[in-house]
Amino acid sequence: MSSFLTLSRVMAVGFIRDKTAVFFTILFPLMFLILFGALFTSTGTSKSDVAQVGRVAVLDQMPKQAKSQIKDSLKISKTDGSLDSQLKKLRDGDRDAVVTEQDGKLTLYYSQADQVRSATVRGVMQSIVQNANIDASGKPPTFTLKPQQVEDESIQPIQYQTPGLMGWAVSMSAVFGASLTLVEWRRRKILRRLRLAPTPLASVVTARVIVSIGISLLQAAIFVGVALTAPFGLQLSGQWWLAIPLIVCGTLAFLGIGMVAGSFAKTAEGASGISNLIVLPMAFLSGSFFPLNDAPAWLRTISQIFPLKHMVDGIRDVFVRGSANFSTILPDLAILLAFAVVSTGVALKLFKWDDV
Repeated sequence: MSSFLTLSRVMAVGFIRDKTAVFFTILFPLMFLILFGALFTSTGTSKSDVAQVGRVAVLDQMPKQAKSQIKDSLKISKTDGSLDSQLKKLRDGDRDAVVTEQDGKLTLYYSQADQVRSATVRGVMQSIVQNANIDASGKPPTFTLKPQQVEDESIQPIQYQTPGLMGWAVSMSAVFGASLTLVEWRRRKILRRLRLAPTPLASVVTARVIVSIGISLLQAAIFVGVALTAPFGLQLSGQWWLAIPLIVCGTLAFLGIGMVAGSFAKTAEGASGISNLIVLPMAFLSGSFFPLNDAPAWLRTISQIFPLKHMVDGIRDVFVRGSANFSTILPDLAILLAFAVVSTGVALKLFKWDDV
């Protein structure tokens, strides 16, 4: 026990004194959280700029209630300029659409340069015209639609960004920590000394695991603490504490992956390169930085093989969805532990005490 405690203390102190490790493990990922949180907090939906040339009865006579419903998506500006001048602005990208009316017929000019925005403008304008036709007919609509958000209205983008960036930070810390430590200890003959010392190998491995889990939990606490502050406004669900076993199991999985990388690498530069090659693509393909909802089906299928995907999804479940419970995250925990077992087994097969 004394050797285990001594090794744990030495590893923890070594991490704290390594300014580069502290920066890339905690401060570097935290910079992304602050950047994304500042960019997407309370920005709302970008309005489309629509120029109204001349008199357009449908827009001029629109009821106040209808105007309030479209003000979040369209900014309609009346202009006395000529149609040609407004179309030039549209082609130059200074307008999103131009609408005119002649003999009761509306013409909507748009550009396909931004297909998403033009589709939004067409959809909203089509809805306005349909409502105007219904009002003119004097008959009530047969069908109505009532949109209802399933989450609490207080949910902000930070709710989704925090778990993703936190999972990326944990994976990066565990993979880089394990691979670089293994390479450096082998290069400095520390592994050989530990092999000859009376300290059990189990104490060395356990100390490394405990320190890595402690660093991961510290990262999570810092991320959540920053996200909870007023500028960002993270709202945690009642089951937030279930993120702890996910972080622990995720750390074990990525420690095993880092040990595999460290077994292949001969130098610290090589270990860093292999670790980057593993973690960075995995972060993009696991939805750490942006959602994969619009990605091709085959890409979403491939993402399911990555442990980071299951850790991030599990943390989002317990952070954002209040209905999540232990049974909800149990499959994610099982997959992360399976990765830990398999990767550690491979690392043990490849493990070498010396560079020979």
